[in-house]
Amino acid sequence: MTSDPFKNATKQLENASKIIDIDESVLEILKYPKRILTVNIPVKMDSGKIEVFKGYRSQYNDALGPFKGGIRFHPDVSLSEVKALSAWMTWKCSVVNIPFGGGKGGIIVDVRKLSKGELERLSRGYVQALRDFIGPYKDIPAPDVNTDPQIMAWMMDEFSTMHGYNVPGVVTGKPIEVGGTKGRKFSTSQGGIYVFEKALEKLKIDSKNIKIAIQGFGNVGYFASEILFALGYDVVAVSDSKGGILLENNKEKTLNVKEVLKYKEATGSVVGYPGTRKITNEELLELDVDVLMPAALENVITEKNADNIKAKIIVELANGPITPEADKILEKKGVAVVPDILANAGGVIVSYFEWVQNLQNYYWSENENIGRLKEIIEKAFDEVWGKKECCDCSLRVAAYALAVERVAAAEKLRRNL
Repeated sequence: MTSDPFKNATKQLENASKIIDIDESVLEILKYPKRILTVNIPVKMDSGKIEVFKGYRSQYNDALGPFKGGIRFHPDVSLSEVKALSAWMTWKCSVVNIPFGGGKGGIIVDVRKLSKGELERLSRGYVQALRDFIGPYKDIPAPDVNTDPQIMAWMMDEFSTMHGYNVPGVVTGKPIEVGGTKGRKFSTSQGGIYVFEKALEKLKIDSKNIKIAIQGFGNVGYFASEILFALGYDVVAVSDSKGGILLENNKEKTLNVKEVLKYKEATGSVVGYPGTRKITNEELLELDVDVLMPAALENVITEKNADNIKAKIIVELANGPITPEADKILEKKGVAVVPDILANAGGVIVSYFEWVQNLQNYYWSENENIGRLKEIIEKAFDEVWGKKECCDCSLRVAAYALAVERVAAAEKLRRNL
């Protein structure tokens, strides 16, 4: 097993290329980022001391449109991870047929050790370092792990100050008051639930009495659980970075996830919620449930634990939670995997809407945003399913094949290959 995210991303590309007609020269182009930026960001700390933080931006491919992708602040950010995420963003935008390429950024930092002022100075410093390489027609960052609308507001403000006029379209995921769009906060989760229900329909699985486990109770995991709870599904296990909980109250069929959120906000974790048993994040993945939704970080399902997975369906709300080696094991077991580049594309779809609205200075209602999201992501699911049927392959290979075909066609036309 490889734990190198970019090697995993490249392997997924190569697997997809085997079932499509792609020119070798184009495939070679698609194996590498177009540009990798490494920056060192000096920040004046509250103590008066200067600390220098290392940051990255991988701009993978822009054949279909400007680079697009989040920025994560995390101690474990690596160049390989950022490159992989930028590749996945390329295929994600392509598979749902929106006019963006793929990019991703990150800073090696533990945000828990920063004051609000230090965090703001770091965020603005990142924009200063990338000022010539980002912009509404070049590269449009967005929130990711440990970044949020407030950080996007600082970044937009810094870029606008540099240019002498407001440029709201330089980033997405902003607060609504400064050019954000309604529904963005839960759009990744909403898109995932739309494709999950499409998968149930195609697989002819009765939605009644389905048990669901969600790894991750951050923004994406929580909103997914809330939407599922509202729809009447049984969410029996959730987890955060400190551990997980499994429902053991025989009187209840599902966790009341809104109450779980209140408990987490009061205590710092879901662990200890009344009527549940504490489990580890690893144990959550192997529970006897019908549906598993990884909504945390990469590489959590590997060749070491894939054979222990009991879920019939896995919906990848996180980026890259399953390694290529694990994919093979799951496919042999007959587990249906709804791949990340489709399952969590709701966020970038609504980010696209935000960007369009920023450029037009004309804003839509939440219902308009979510209605358009549903239309786009369900159409994408049907196209991926059609590719799966005609090529007799997994949903992941089908999604990649469809996405790569579109990017390859654009590369050939633009480069006259």
